[in-house]
Amino acid sequence: MDEINVMVNGLPGNVAQVIASHIAVREGINLLPYSLTGPEIEADSHEVAGIKFRLIRPNERDAQMKALDPLTSPFICIDFTHPSAVNQNAQFYCERLIPFIMGTTGGNRDQLIQTVKKSENAAVIAPNMAKQIVGFQAMMAWAAENFPDLFSDYKITIQESHQQGKADTSGTAKAMVTYFQQLGLDCPPESIQKERDPQKQQFDWGIPPEHLNGHGWHTYTLTSNDQSVQFKFTHNVNGREIYAHGTLDAVLFLHKALQKGAHGKVFSMMDVLRGV
Repeated sequence: MDEINVMVNGLPGNVAQVIASHIAVREGINLLPYSLTGPEIEADSHEVAGIKFRLIRPNERDAQMKALDPLTSPFICIDFTHPSAVNQNAQFYCERLIPFIMGTTGGNRDQLIQTVKKSENAAVIAPNMAKQIVGFQAMMAWAAENFPDLFSDYKITIQESHQQGKADTSGTAKAMVTYFQQLGLDCPPESIQKERDPQKQQFDWGIPPEHLNGHGWHTYTLTSNDQSVQFKFTHNVNGREIYAHGTLDAVLFLHKALQKGAHGKVFSMMDVLRGV
């Protein structure tokens, strides 16, 4: 297989660091020593796995990207930046025909998808890169399609907890809302209860203190109107390793799709799982 050039954007963010450290030791993938970062980042460089990355702020982006060695092209961008940068980053990638994996949640998701579809670019866009959780979502999607209104006489509570620095409501929880609505439950995205207080996370939720700065806990509780029946779906992730493994699979998938001539195509992590 040809070596795949990859640029991880979002350093010095925690998820970007974990992903970069995995790619650095992965055979067949060449990690470019550059990373798009936020305007608030003062440092010019950041080191991960012994590699010194040049941090590129938005006002430097055009000039610095043009200066990349032509031998590194083409390359795939992995985006774990900030919700406020989702749409402008996608526009930047599409204008320059840089295929990308958007793991950042938030932003205008409809606009994000249309930006890719109206271009000659291709991307994997997913609010969650964890393969096992995506598989769980696929099961819920199947249930919603085959058993609509199954829980129409139930009420639902959706609770999610992530590290204090996560700005937006969980994209995974928002995606799950769609399936639960098809199953007959009244649960607008605004009803999702999010927790970002480390004290409550540790003592009320029982999240291990060593994972307060990196976790994703979700619980979906369905209760019948007469309170006699309850279903509870829970998926708790400590750390960020699971997202790195899924992102690497997305890189390999997107690379193959590009070799087959994918243009104006938006793929999901379900596509990655299926290997479509």
